[in-house]
Amino acid sequence: MNKPIKLDATDRKILYILQGNAKITNAQLSKEIGLSPAPTLERVKKLETLGLIRSYHAMLDNSKVGLGVTTFIQVNLQSHKKSVLDVFVRKIGEIENVVECHHITGACDFILKVIAPDIPSYQNLILEKISEIEEISNMQSMVILSTEKDSKIMPIPEN
Repeated sequence: MNKPIKLDATDRKILYILQGNAKITNAQLSKEIGLSPAPTLERVKKLETLGLIRSYHAMLDNSKVGLGVTTFIQVNLQSHKKSVLDVFVRKIGEIENVVECHHITGACDFILKVIAPDIPSYQNLILEKISEIEEISNMQSMVILSTEKDSKIMPIPEN
């Protein structure tokens, strides 16, 4: 696990603002944090170089792009050998509808977040792709009925 990087209040404010609006101009960001544009840009570049800012994304409305079904799938593997884990992760990585894959503790080994246009497409994805992964011993699907909170803004602790 990586050791947290020391951040001052200005760095934390920059990270908070960029999480909420990655399209903000440097001029507007500099106004909001109380620095001139040049040092603001330097700080953002430093945060990128340090790997604190990994990328910038457009957040889409799933239903408006035709992805009406979101599920979580709890997955148990046949074995906990590293080679089995590696093969499973590689195969899951090749399925574009699997948008998240987390190795977890508890009653299952992995939890997947999967999106699909509709239930028939989801069923097809399960039958033809995911259940064909030999390393899986069993799965349990949970269909999301509604999402009450979906924040992408991480709370940044003080050092």
